[in-house]
Amino acid sequence: MVKKPTGKSPTGKNTSGRGQRELTVKVKTARGRKLSSTRWLQRQLNDPYVKRAQAEGYRGRAAFKILELDDKYRFLVPGARVVDLGCAPGGWCQVAVPRVNALGEKSGKAVGRILGVDLQEVEPIAGCEIHQLDFMEDDADLKVKEWLGGPADVVMSDMAASSSGHKQTDHLRIIALCEAAAYFAFDVLEPGGTFVAKVLAGGAEGELQKLLKQKFEKVVNVKPPASRSDSSEKFVVATGFRG
Repeated sequence: MVKKPTGKSPTGKNTSGRGQRELTVKVKTARGRKLSSTRWLQRQLNDPYVKRAQAEGYRGRAAFKILELDDKYRFLVPGARVVDLGCAPGGWCQVAVPRVNALGEKSGKAVGRILGVDLQEVEPIAGCEIHQLDFMEDDADLKVKEWLGGPADVVMSDMAASSSGHKQTDHLRIIALCEAAAYFAFDVLEPGGTFVAKVLAGGAEGELQKLLKQKFEKVVNVKPPASRSDSSEKFVVATGFRG
């Protein structure tokens, strides 16, 4: 059961005014629920990015990761053609729509295109074309370029393999997934394009870094503020695709 803050002190005085510290939501461990699940629920209830996502209409807190990355590196520009791999639930696409001017709402600016692909169905997003597709299929790159009407300017991925509970195994799995996304990007990116993907720190990412540095002018690794401090995730941003 969730204990909701009442906004009052034990004396009955209101403590919810400006300047007062926001109260933390406490979660009791219910019968049948694991302690780890209780901790996750409590973290979600008290996560400011979760609250911001709800308030601003994003489908998840991950939206702020791509928002912060783009604020810094400026790859989601008006007119850009963007492919979002593993796009569910759609938060990254939501951020991209206004930034690339996919709806044409910015007068005088080029209109971009956003293509989201995922293994599962994704609820529609205005300004985004979504397809149910395995990007590892042999002809997936051809389908994507056909749908886009040409090569992409940006390929981005927030994909993560299902957790096994074993840290090193999970690290290797996400590196393999990121490498697959990188090779897909090589097939669909326009020269000068950008590749953005999530990785997990753990020691096996050296070969991926080496590969990207051969294909792109600049490769940086960054942990945006929205990425939880206790998470080993980071993001690689590779710009200036050599073609």
